[in-house]
Amino acid sequence: MKVLLIGSGGREHALAWKLAQSPELTKLYAAPGNPGIAEHASLVPVNTEDNDAVVSFCKDNAIDFVVVGPEAPLVAGVADRLRAEGFAVFGPSAAAAQLEGSKGFTKDICARYDIPTGAYQRFNNAPKAKAYIREQGAPIVVKADGLAAGKGVTVAMTVDEALAAVDDCFEGAFGAAGAEVVVEAYLDGEEASFFCLSDGKHALALATAQDHKRVGEGDTGPNTGGMGAYSPAPVMTPEMVERTMKEIIEPTMLGMAESGYPFSGVFFAGLMITKKGPELIEYNVRFGDPECQVLMMRLKSDLLPILYATATGTLDKVTAEWSDDPALTVVMASKGYPGSYDKNTPIKSIPEAGEGAKVFHAGTALKDGALVATGGRVLNVTASGKTVGEAQARAYALLDKVEWDNGFCRRDIGWQAIKREKA
Repeated sequence: MKVLLIGSGGREHALAWKLAQSPELTKLYAAPGNPGIAEHASLVPVNTEDNDAVVSFCKDNAIDFVVVGPEAPLVAGVADRLRAEGFAVFGPSAAAAQLEGSKGFTKDICARYDIPTGAYQRFNNAPKAKAYIREQGAPIVVKADGLAAGKGVTVAMTVDEALAAVDDCFEGAFGAAGAEVVVEAYLDGEEASFFCLSDGKHALALATAQDHKRVGEGDTGPNTGGMGAYSPAPVMTPEMVERTMKEIIEPTMLGMAESGYPFSGVFFAGLMITKKGPELIEYNVRFGDPECQVLMMRLKSDLLPILYATATGTLDKVTAEWSDDPALTVVMASKGYPGSYDKNTPIKSIPEAGEGAKVFHAGTALKDGALVATGGRVLNVTASGKTVGEAQARAYALLDKVEWDNGFCRRDIGWQAIKREKA
C-alpha cells in the first residue's frame, strides 16, 4: 500500500515510525514532514493547506491511502475532497471535524444526546458572557469556540481572571477562533485522555493516557499544548473505560450519524473523572500530541490495517493489542515557550535510542545541513518500562544526552502515576 501522511509534528513522527513497520506498506510519503519523519518516509513539499495540491499529488503518485495527522486540514475539508476523488482517508469530514473545530457544536451535541459534560452557555458578545460569569462565580472555564492550537482555554480560579479571558477572546488574542466563546462549569476531578476509533458504525477502543498541560513542575503556570504524557492512565480502570464507551463515545457516534455527520476517524476524548464518573471536557478529532507518541510505543499490532479499516468501514474486523508496559514521553521545548522564544537554535546532537525508546521530532528543520529547533515544542523523548517510574527514568536518562542549549523540560512528568505506584 502506498500511503501519504499529512503533517509535520511529533504526532506525525510517531505515526510515521509505526506505519513504517507495517509489512503491508510499499511506500510512505509525508507532507511536509520533518527531519525525524525523513528517517521513515519520503518528504514531499506539498502545500497541505491546498486541497487541490494534495489531490494532485495523490493522483500523480497512485496513493492508496491518506492519513491526516493534524486538525487544521480536517476542519478545512481535505478528507472530503480526497474522498470525492475516490481515495481512502483516515480522518473525519469537515462537518464531523466540527467536534474539534467548534466547542459550542460539541456542547450542543452533548446536550442533545445526554452526554455527561459541564453545564455551559455560548456567547457572541462580551457583556452577556461577563454577566453570566458574574452570576455563576468562579472557578469557571472560558473557551474560545474555534481552533486555537490548544491555547484558547482558561480555567479561571477567580471572576476577574474569567472576565479577562473573555476580553482576550473578543479582542482578537485567538483570531477568528475567539469570535464566539463558550463559558462552562468547572469540573473537579482527575483528567484523562481516551482514544477510540470510529468508522461511523463501529467503535474500537484504543488506549488511555494522561498528559501534563501546564508548563511548570507540579502542574503550575500557563497551559501549553502538552509538556509530556504517559499511558495507560491509572484512573481509567476497565469499569471507567466501559462507562466512557457507553455514556460518551456511543451516544456521540449515534448523535453524529443522526445529525448527518457520520464520524470516521479517531475520537480523542478529554475527560474529567469526577465523583459522578467520566465527564467530557472536549473532543479532538485527531490523535493527541504528545499522547500519540506513548500510544504508538505501546501498540503491538500493525497500525496500518487498523487505520485502513477505520477509513473503509470495516473496523469490526480488526483488533488492537497493547503492551502492558507503560510508556512515558517528555517534551523538550524552546526556552520561553508557551510565550515568545528564539527560533532556529542549533540542536547539536540527539542520542541513539535503544529498544523501547525513541526521540520523536516535533518542531525541527534542517538549515544548511544542520538540525535546528523551529517550534515551541521541539522533541518528544519517549521510553517504555515495566513501571511508570522505570519509563520515566529511562526517558530522562535519554533526554539528558540531548545536546541543545536552548531546550528545557519539566522534570516531573508522570508524577501522579508514580505516586500511585509508591502508595
